[in-house]
Amino acid sequence: MRIAGAVVAFALIGAAPPSVGEPLPSGARWASEMPANWNGTLLLWSRGYSPNVGAPEVAPAQIKDALLSAGYALAGSDYGAGGWALEEAVPAQRATIAAFAARYGKPKRVIGWGYSMGGLVTTALAEQRPAPIDGAVAYCASIGGAVGMMNMALDGAFAFRTLVAPDSTIKVVETGDDMTNGRKVGEALAAATATAEGRARVALAGVLAGIPGWTRPGSPAPAADDADGQAAQIGDAFVRGVYLPRADQERRAGGTFSWNTGLDYRRQLALSGRRPLVEALYRKAGLSLDADLARLNAAPRIAASPGAVRYMTRHYTPNGKPNVPLLAVQAVGDGLTSPSLQRFYAEAARRSDVQSLWVKQAGHCNFTPDVVLAGIRHVDARLAAGRWPKAPAPLVAHTAPPMLRPCLRDGRCR
Repeated sequence: MRIAGAVVAFALIGAAPPSVGEPLPSGARWASEMPANWNGTLLLWSRGYSPNVGAPEVAPAQIKDALLSAGYALAGSDYGAGGWALEEAVPAQRATIAAFAARYGKPKRVIGWGYSMGGLVTTALAEQRPAPIDGAVAYCASIGGAVGMMNMALDGAFAFRTLVAPDSTIKVVETGDDMTNGRKVGEALAAATATAEGRARVALAGVLAGIPGWTRPGSPAPAADDADGQAAQIGDAFVRGVYLPRADQERRAGGTFSWNTGLDYRRQLALSGRRPLVEALYRKAGLSLDADLARLNAAPRIAASPGAVRYMTRHYTPNGKPNVPLLAVQAVGDGLTSPSLQRFYAEAARRSDVQSLWVKQAGHCNFTPDVVLAGIRHVDARLAAGRWPKAPAPLVAHTAPPMLRPCLRDGRCR
């Protein structure tokens, strides 16, 4: 994962070098790193999506020294597979904990943490019974789950192809090659955003996909009434926020696992709470929003393969019932993993020990060491005290727009 932003330098005196352990029973590789003065807590790192296996990581490079300096032991595995590797990741991470304990002794507690897809791996571990971890931090996570997340992405892609590029060869599902499909989308997007009509339709598609109106790292958030500014930032994130990594997921699932049969896009836009933004852009473009919504509702729909849905439900759609304290942390302006997913999970898990906090910035998983440490220490304090302490700076409360295609493991999906 790419980590942007300020990096704080820490001196580690006497810290042991990284250690790669013997292969796990599955063949996955794991690694660990011990601090000079271990505080007894193991941080189990779950990496985000990568098409390749790569070397086992214990933490993002820019943050590792900060965690070791704070006294945490670090471990993580390569999952034994690249891509949407939830099926392999969860057992590999469980085995990593066991391997760590065999080498160094049982930790006082284990806190799982991860970015993006790794945040969903962490959530899956937290939902297991019994959970192999004592607490969890899901950063910038796909925490709403594979089925709901990609159903929402399908809606954005469906609206884009129907309204913006109806005569193109852009694929919504069965993409085959995400990179080729993404280039086609990028070309159509560039042409569309050169006109007021195209910008309005891209914004509609982006709203249906859950892309926020603030996505540019290092930029201030556009004002609530700055429709053009929000539309531009939706366009910036559109290709990566909507179209990836569907091909790999479909290959693993054995077919199409997303659908929009029976969906009313007029109702979806109303549920988003963002219709005024879209209306303002349509008025400026001289277009009829009602006509485009009718066109969307009349377009041929996409059905899913039941077997593929079952696979992506298992790997992984959450049940919203974590068995350990779980903290979710996300940027308010995350354009790649919709902030609405975090809101959905926190609401679904309302009677569980879940807290949802935010960082007032834009971008995906570009957290500085102080943000990461604040989240981990917050969970550590919760485990020590038995209750959540006051939210630490720089984490704040925030209410994201609702998730438009919520889906839980028990099959309750819109």
